[in-house]
Amino acid sequence: VWLVDVTEHYKTNKKLTELKEMADAANKAKSNFLANMSHEIRTPINTVLGMDEIILREATDVQIKGYAENIRDAGTTLLSLVNDLLDFSKIECGKMEILPVEYEIANVLTEVINMIEIKAANKKLEFKAIVAEDMPYLLFGDEIRLKQVITNLLTNAVKYTEEGSVILKVDWKEAGDSSVSIIVSVIDTGIGIKEEDLSR
Repeated sequence: VWLVDVTEHYKTNKKLTELKEMADAANKAKSNFLANMSHEIRTPINTVLGMDEIILREATDVQIKGYAENIRDAGTTLLSLVNDLLDFSKIECGKMEILPVEYEIANVLTEVINMIEIKAANKKLEFKAIVAEDMPYLLFGDEIRLKQVITNLLTNAVKYTEEGSVILKVDWKEAGDSSVSIIVSVIDTGIGIKEEDLSR
């Protein structure tokens, strides 16, 4: 008969379990805090942007309009960052939801293109959108996420391109019974991705 004292082993396992539970609780608290703060921050940002739109509509002084446009650009960027933070916290909490609806792909692309055209023009970049002529008109999916992904790709392209062009290509292919895949490509003449990061 062999008698083995496993007291220390048991204590170690118990301690590790306790530490893991503490870490999980801390991570959950952090994610909940980020989600709540993101919601709280968005309200005043939207208020500022709303008031700024009134100034842009009613102001006649060119200099004041210029200031208001700067506020709009900075506020929109800040709101985008907060939205990304909110999405990140949702992913960490396992609460990211895909909300499918019926939508017109043309409307989604038009909104994105109009927004990016302004950003590209401000940097004197050529912006071109090439969309497949036979693109399905009506789709069913999460148009908000689709718009978010395309916008993020294009915003980064404009941000890291100092001269030249940014090109958006949108195509599609059948992906099974009553399903399609939307293929989005963004090409720019910017700095590109570092060699060591290409594999990622």
